[in-house]
Amino acid sequence: MTVEVGSDPPIILDLGTGLRPLGLDLDASGACDDGVRLVAFLSHLHWDHIIGLPFFTTVHNPATTLELYGPPQVGGSLHDLFDRVLHPPFFPINVEELKGSVHFNEALHDEVEVGNAKVTVRKVPHVGTTLGFRIEADGASVAFVSDHQQPEDRSHVDSGVLELCDGADLVIHDAQYTDQEFVAKSYWGHSTIAYAVHVAREAGARQLALFHHDPLHVDDDIDRLLGEARLLDEAAGLEGVLAASQGLALEVGNSTLDAGRPYPFASAANGRGPVLAPRGSELTNSVRNGGFVAGSSDVVESLSPANPIGSRQRGRGRA
Repeated sequence: MTVEVGSDPPIILDLGTGLRPLGLDLDASGACDDGVRLVAFLSHLHWDHIIGLPFFTTVHNPATTLELYGPPQVGGSLHDLFDRVLHPPFFPINVEELKGSVHFNEALHDEVEVGNAKVTVRKVPHVGTTLGFRIEADGASVAFVSDHQQPEDRSHVDSGVLELCDGADLVIHDAQYTDQEFVAKSYWGHSTIAYAVHVAREAGARQLALFHHDPLHVDDDIDRLLGEARLLDEAAGLEGVLAASQGLALEVGNSTLDAGRPYPFASAANGRGPVLAPRGSELTNSVRNGGFVAGSSDVVESLSPANPIGSRQRGRGRA
C-alpha cells in the first residue's frame, strides 16, 4: 500500500506482494531513472508483510535508496533478521546483494518527517512487536492499523491505536473475522469487522476501510459482510464504511468537490453509498495490487494518479 502526498515519492506501508507492481509502475514511469529516495514503514515481520522486498524491481537499481522503518526485534537488529530471511538456501541473494541501498531504522514510538508529511509510529497489539502508522499532511490524515489483536473486552481500545486513529479522515483497519469466526481464532492476532467499526467510532474517525480480509472470504462474502458492517449501530456515527480492494485509489482531499470531478461512489448497481467525503489536502491512499494486502469486490472509480489506467477495477486479494 502507498500514500502519496503531492509530487513527493510514495510512502510505502509494508513490503507485501504489492511491491512488485509498484516497482514496475515506478520503473515504467521513469521516476527512478536519475535516482529516487523512497521511505517505507513496516508494521511487523510476518511473511505476508515482507515477502515483496526482493521482488521490488526499483530496489535493484543502484540509484535507489530505500529508508525502511520497522519494529525493534528480540535476537538481532532489523537488518540482521531480514538477512536471515533473504539468505541462501531460502532465497538466492541476501540484502547486501540488492543493488540499491537499503537503510534499516528501528522505530517504536516515533514521529518521522517524510517530505511534506508526518508519520506517527505507535505500537499495536498483535502477535510479536507490531506497529501502526498515522500519516498527516496539510490537515488531512490516514491511519493504518493492518494487524490488531482484538481484546477480550471488546469495548476497550488500546491507547496507541486510539492515538493513531484519533479524528482521522480515513482509518484502514484489520477486519479479518466475523464474530462467529473469532470465537475459534481469538488468539490469532486479528480483529472482527464489528470491532474495526468500534475502533473507528471510538476514535472519532470519519471513514473506515475494512482491511486484512480473511483468505477464505471470497468477493461475495466481503460484499455481504460490508453490507452488514454498514448496518451496525456504531457505523451510523461514521461518514462511510468501505472494503479495501486491489487497485482501489482514494483521495483524501477538499471539503467541497471540484466542479466536474466525479464523486467517489461505489457501483450504483451494488447499492452502495459514497466511500469518501474529501477534505483537507491532496493526500492519497492507494491500496496497491498485492495479493496479501487487501481483497474485495468493490467497484470504484479511481480519483488518483496512483491508478494511471483510470479504469473501474474489480479484484480479489488476500490478507
